[in-house]
Amino acid sequence: MNTAGTIDKAEIRRFSQIADRWWDPEGPHGPLHRLNPLRLDYIRGQAIRHFKRDPAALTPFAGLSVLDIGCGGGLVAEPLARLGAHVTAVDADPVAIEAARDHARLRGLAVDYRHGAAEALADEGRRFDLVLALEVVEHVADRGAFLAMLGRLVAPSGLAIMSTLNRTWKSLALGIGVAEHLLRWVEPGTHDWRKFVRPSELARGLRAAGFDMVDMTGMVFDPLKGEFRLAKERLAVNYFATASRTA
Repeated sequence: MNTAGTIDKAEIRRFSQIADRWWDPEGPHGPLHRLNPLRLDYIRGQAIRHFKRDPAALTPFAGLSVLDIGCGGGLVAEPLARLGAHVTAVDADPVAIEAARDHARLRGLAVDYRHGAAEALADEGRRFDLVLALEVVEHVADRGAFLAMLGRLVAPSGLAIMSTLNRTWKSLALGIGVAEHLLRWVEPGTHDWRKFVRPSELARGLRAAGFDMVDMTGMVFDPLKGEFRLAKERLAVNYFATASRTA
């Protein structure tokens, strides 16, 4: 059984060094805290449309099975559990998983946190209505194998939602030059620009894995408001991608 085919061990070691501060909004994961409301808004909107749920419901994800790959400390997994989903969350970093478990336990939330690789769940034959891979694909060792694994994990007519960085000169300047070296939002060396993924490459890989593309939407940072916002046609740096599994 292959349990680590897409995991880049060097990436995991790098993130482990700051994993105990996942829930500190002023700590090394602060940018994710600022990004999280936008991520949740996008996920909620795409899932409600696809699964035909009531947007006014308090728990619109009730009955849905969700897998969060590369969940870190649970910044997305916890809110989805509050929306009613049955959440399984996996990460190769044991420190992050322990932080996530402790945080959920203190808040009385039932999230099935697992240390390891998502391949193990695929090998078990697990299928999920919604699979998330947020800021993950640019860190994996084998993108093609990772996308093929998504095809095994998403149930027929289910949904995959991803976010990543485009491989452009603008993303090199802003995603690495500004975010890492000027503003120090993340530790220098966190990203390798060569592993960033163009939208066309991601779409092609998802189609090969048995998906139909549903949406691609960019996200941009507004320096005046100090927050991220969705921008449909602005895919040059960060973007979301949604794909449905062919029934």
